[in-house]
Amino acid sequence: MKPAHSSPAADVEAYIREFPEPVCGLLQNVRRIIRKALPDAAEGIKYGIPTYSMSQNLVHFAGYKNHIGFYPSPLAIEHFKDALSGYKTSKGAIQFPLDQPIPYTLIEEITRYRLQQLQGSVRN
Repeated sequence: MKPAHSSPAADVEAYIREFPEPVCGLLQNVRRIIRKALPDAAEGIKYGIPTYSMSQNLVHFAGYKNHIGFYPSPLAIEHFKDALSGYKTSKGAIQFPLDQPIPYTLIEEITRYRLQQLQGSVRN
C-alpha cells in the first residue's frame, strides 16, 4: 500500500493518511482502541510504524495490502493464543485480514494485558 521508497511518516496521523479508504478508517479505529487502553502512553513512529510506549514499547500496528499487523510481544501472543487461533501469528506478530471484521475488542484486551505486564500485575 505504501510506496517502498517512501520515508517514514512524521507522526501516526500522517502514517494513517497514507492509506486509502477503507483501510485508513480501520487503522484509525485501531489507533482509537489502543489510545483508549493506554491513555498515558506516548504515541509515535518507531521502526516506521505506529508505536505506543511508556517505559518500554507496548504495542505497534501497521497497515499492509491484505491485513493489519499488530505487534504486542511474544508473551502477549502466547497468553492469547486460543483467542488468536483463527489468525495468522508469528512469535511477535498477528495478522488481521482486511476481508474479515477486525477484532477491536481483542486488540483492546491484548493492549490492556501489555499495560498490566508493564505494571507488574500479571506474570510474564
